[in-house]
Amino acid sequence: FAPLVKVCKEEGCAMRIGSNHGSLSDRILSRYGDTPLGMVESAMEFLRICEEYNYHQIVLSMKSSNTRVMVHAYRLLVNKMDAEGMNYPLHLGVTEAGEGEDGRIKSAVGIGTLLEDGLGDTIRVSLTEEPEYEIPVAKALVDRYAHRGEHGKITTNTHFDLNPFEYEPRTTHTVLNIGGENVPRVMADLSLESKINTETLSQLGYQYFESEDKWGIGDFACDYIFINKMEINFELPGTLGVVQAYSVWKETHKQQHYPQINPEEYLNGEDFHPQLNFIYLTLPDLSNELIEKLKKDPTTVLLIDTYNEHGMAEQRQIFSELLAQRCTAPVIIGRYYRDLPIENMQLYSATDLGSLLIDGFGDGVFLAAEHCGTSEQVNQTAFGILQASRTRISKTEYISCPSCGRTLFDLQETTAMVRERTSHLKGVKIGIMGCIVNGPGEMADADYGYVGTGIGKISLYRGQEVVQSNLPMEDAVDALIDLMQEDGVWIDPQELEVAI
Repeated sequence: FAPLVKVCKEEGCAMRIGSNHGSLSDRILSRYGDTPLGMVESAMEFLRICEEYNYHQIVLSMKSSNTRVMVHAYRLLVNKMDAEGMNYPLHLGVTEAGEGEDGRIKSAVGIGTLLEDGLGDTIRVSLTEEPEYEIPVAKALVDRYAHRGEHGKITTNTHFDLNPFEYEPRTTHTVLNIGGENVPRVMADLSLESKINTETLSQLGYQYFESEDKWGIGDFACDYIFINKMEINFELPGTLGVVQAYSVWKETHKQQHYPQINPEEYLNGEDFHPQLNFIYLTLPDLSNELIEKLKKDPTTVLLIDTYNEHGMAEQRQIFSELLAQRCTAPVIIGRYYRDLPIENMQLYSATDLGSLLIDGFGDGVFLAAEHCGTSEQVNQTAFGILQASRTRISKTEYISCPSCGRTLFDLQETTAMVRERTSHLKGVKIGIMGCIVNGPGEMADADYGYVGTGIGKISLYRGQEVVQSNLPMEDAVDALIDLMQEDGVWIDPQELEVAI
C-alpha cells in the first residue's frame, strides 16, 4: 500500500479508502468478526499508513447493505478518528440498496440517519436502475438541509444510556400488543377521509370477502387506524384497533376503540380505557409530572409528534428524557407531511423515522400524510421503513447492485425475474450481483446469492459460500429454488394462498 500512497502524494491524487462489510481480511475477521468495529479497524490501518507518509487527500467509505451496520460503522469511524486527531471527510452510501421504493427507502434510512447526525460530505445512492435515476434521490436527501440551521433550539440532556455504535432496543413494557417483545406496530391515518368503509381498509391490507362475510389479512395490514372524530359503522377485523379523539371515545366506549388523549386531559382526567390509552405529545409537553404518572400507569402508549424543522433531534430528545427518568412506556413515532410527491414523502419519512428506529427507539410508527399519495402507498411506506431498519420484516429483501461496466447480465431484468419467483418469501434476503468482483463482498448480509461469473453463467451462494458454480443462466433461478427447498425455507406460492 505504501508505494501507492507515495505515487498519489507525488501526483496530487486523492484516494478513497473503503471498508466493505463482506470483504474484510481473515486477520480482521478472526479478531473482530464481520462487525462495524472490524470495518473501522480495517480502514484505520490504512489511514495510519497514509499519515506516516504525510498524505491526507483521503475520503472514507463504510460499505454495507445492512443499514444498521452501515450507520454504526460510520459513527464508530468518526469516534476513532476523533480519538487519534483525524478528521477526514466521509462518503456515505447504502451499498446495493436495490430497486424502486425499497431501494429508495433503504438508502434514505442509512444515508439520512447520518445526515441527521451531521455526518457526511458526499453521498451516493446505489439503485438497481439506470444511473440517472440515482441523482434526483440523492439531491432530495441533501436539499432538506439547505436551511436546517434555522430550526428551533432543542434543549438536550446527555445523561442517558445510549450506545450509538450498537443496536440495542429501548426497554419498554407491554401494553396490549404494543411494546415489550412485540414488533413495532403500524398506525394508519384515516382522519381526513370523507368516509370509512370496507374499501378504505382494502388499501391498508384488509380484504373483505362479502360472500363469506369474513376478512383476509395481508402482510401489510396495519395494526391501528386513527379516525379522530369520525365513526365506523361496520364490523371490523378482529386484529385491527381504532384510535379516536378522547371526547368521542368518552361518549361511546366502543369495542376495539381506544382514546387519543392530550397531556392536560391525561393529568386531570379519570375516565380512561382500562387497557390502552394513547397520549399525544410533543417535547414541550413532557413534564416531570407527566412522566411520573406514566411510570405508574400500565395502560399508556405515547404518540409523539414534532413541529421542529429538525424534528428527528427533537423526538430523539423525548426518548432521552424517558431513558433518563427510567420511564418504560411504549412510544409510537408520529410524523406529519403535506403536499409532497410520494417519492419525497418516502425519503423524508424514512430519514425521520428510520433514524430513531436505528437507535433502538420506537414501538411503532404513524405517518399522517396529507396529499402525499394514496393511503395504500403511505401504509406500505411505513412497512418499508420498518423493513429497511430491520425492526419488522414483512417481505423478501433484495440486495442488488447498480449497473456498471463489469455487469454480466441485465440487472433490472434479472432482478425482476428473481423477484417474480421469490417475492412471497417473507424475511429471506437474496443478493443479485452482476459480477464476481464486488458481488460476494457486497451481499455479505444475504441468505442466498445469485452472482454473474461469466457471460450467461451464474454462481449460487448460500451466505458467503459458493454452492454451485457457472450454471447456465436459464437454469439458475430453478436451481436457486431447489437450494431453498433443500434448506427448508421455500414455500410454494399456492400453499401460501391456501394458508391465507
